[in-house]
Amino acid sequence: MINAFSPRILRPEDANQNWNWDREIPSPGFREVDFETRIDMQRLRKYRMSRAKNALKESDLGAMLLFDVNNIRYVTGTKIGEWERDKLCRFALLAGDEEPIVWDFGSAAMHHQANCDWLDPAKCVAGMTGMRGTVPPSVGLMKNHAEEIMSYLKKAGVSNMKVGLDIAETAMFFELQNAGINIVDGQQVMLNAREIKNVDEITLLNQAASMVDGVYHMIYKELRPGIRENDIVAMANKMLYEMGSDDVEAINAISGERCSPHPHNFTDRMFRPGDQAFFDILQSYQGYRTCYYRTFNIGMSTPEQTDAYVQCREWLNKAIELIKPGVTTDTVAKVWPKAEEFGFPNEMAAFGLQFGHGLGLALHERPIISRLVSLDNPMEIKTGMVFALETYCPAKDGFSAARIEEEVIVTDKGCKVISLFPAETLPIANRY
Repeated sequence: MINAFSPRILRPEDANQNWNWDREIPSPGFREVDFETRIDMQRLRKYRMSRAKNALKESDLGAMLLFDVNNIRYVTGTKIGEWERDKLCRFALLAGDEEPIVWDFGSAAMHHQANCDWLDPAKCVAGMTGMRGTVPPSVGLMKNHAEEIMSYLKKAGVSNMKVGLDIAETAMFFELQNAGINIVDGQQVMLNAREIKNVDEITLLNQAASMVDGVYHMIYKELRPGIRENDIVAMANKMLYEMGSDDVEAINAISGERCSPHPHNFTDRMFRPGDQAFFDILQSYQGYRTCYYRTFNIGMSTPEQTDAYVQCREWLNKAIELIKPGVTTDTVAKVWPKAEEFGFPNEMAAFGLQFGHGLGLALHERPIISRLVSLDNPMEIKTGMVFALETYCPAKDGFSAARIEEEVIVTDKGCKVISLFPAETLPIANRY
């Protein structure tokens, strides 16, 4: 068939059934056109809703109450700005067979009524629980909303069932209990829903990765003495927002003597000849995120730096070779070194250095792959998962280090890498 997409994907099991995995993953333009199918947002929203409803039905819950902005967006397709992420000011309810209700910040609810035609306008309502306690619980906002939520649970016929809650303020948790709601952990149910991506989600993740490809080309050209870590962070932010990023969550920029141990940040340190430097770019396009490390040397490299890079790449390649449906995460984690083998006292201290994690509307989704958690609690890798694999190797000079990360899509036969800036060998920027 000419179009590789199914025209409408409504059932979870239909996520990618008509996709030909032998083809390249799409990376279309960033605007809608009339002459080809790109991202089908209606299909995307219907797919996500079907996944959420199916996960709810397969659980022992009667409803899910969502304060996590990624879950709210997954279920309702609404988003009001990155400032929302840490406010706990929005929430949504998916109860029984009912359509979702979203309580949003002030006039945002009226915006949804006017512009979100996939939602019932009567179920887009203004709400606010207190902005992380800045409005004291004694005012009664939380109590009123808890009682309101209970009334909706009764209408849906699920008030006597468990209600899954992802995250909430402590005071709100208590008010929900006071209203007679049986609150249990709902985050696991939502993570179950979100782990398999449909072709629209995969395409958005691929587009997000393509933006970072371009940023790394810029970084490769700009790395030279006299430039600082924060200069690169500023240039990368500017370029990403110009390309259409809706959130540059963070950019790590680590160089020279700061490379080992990995500090997970950036400073105003100036690059020097011979520095090893690595970067991580975390940003999103239409909500879908990247986590994408690259390491460079500036002008030249030492044998110790090159050896660290070769080892880092070898650990990563071994993991990538194992990725296919049916493989469990412990199998992947076992090919990575034990913490003690690269200078750490235990796996907790080394967590996140030899690491895999799902990508989607959140930076960390399923599966999580790590020696800390996967050896005794393995998860199955499935077609349609998208995740990042990252490795780290300190150099024998005591301060340099290599850090590489690839984003992969699990296909019916194996996986496809979508982080395409070259990284098989150590890139030397502005070689002397």
